[in-house]
Amino acid sequence: MRIIPPSDFKTMPWKNSGGITHEILKEERDDKLLWRLSIAEVASDGPFSLFPSLSRILTVIEGEGLVLQAPDRELRALPLSPLAFSGDLPISGKRIGGDVRDFNVIFNANVVAADVTVHDRLKVTTSNDVTRFILALENGTANGQNISAQSLVVSDGPVEIAGLCLLVALRNR
Repeated sequence: MRIIPPSDFKTMPWKNSGGITHEILKEERDDKLLWRLSIAEVASDGPFSLFPSLSRILTVIEGEGLVLQAPDRELRALPLSPLAFSGDLPISGKRIGGDVRDFNVIFNANVVAADVTVHDRLKVTTSNDVTRFILALENGTANGQNISAQSLVVSDGPVEIAGLCLLVALRNR
């Protein structure tokens, strides 16, 4: 089991200066993104970055949420409710009640299937065909070891988490 604390995340400003992204992990093949896990700090309303040919799952982890305006519909990204949408969509986001932090899974859906679920306590077993990542949303424990909020747990074996967390499951297609 490996624990990646927030201090190890790679932080970068957005191109539009509306916030910052903390990149946690990513995998590329032939210089093309297969998947990326990150946390965004949304400090102002405005356009989202486009990720052509990629899919996204956004989960608000702090704040009241976002209203996302797509060309043909409005989407609501509410706390602890994973929201999937295309990275091709031109999206403009408006904060519902102030600054927001959201967890993002960006992935190539032709190569990887992704799912994000919310758990208060979690026990996962080993699976050869699924890669699992667990984002702690509060201080807790992983296999009895203390972990701080917003740390990522990476394990290829069984893991038991005490505390609110997000489970990210990635499966190669």
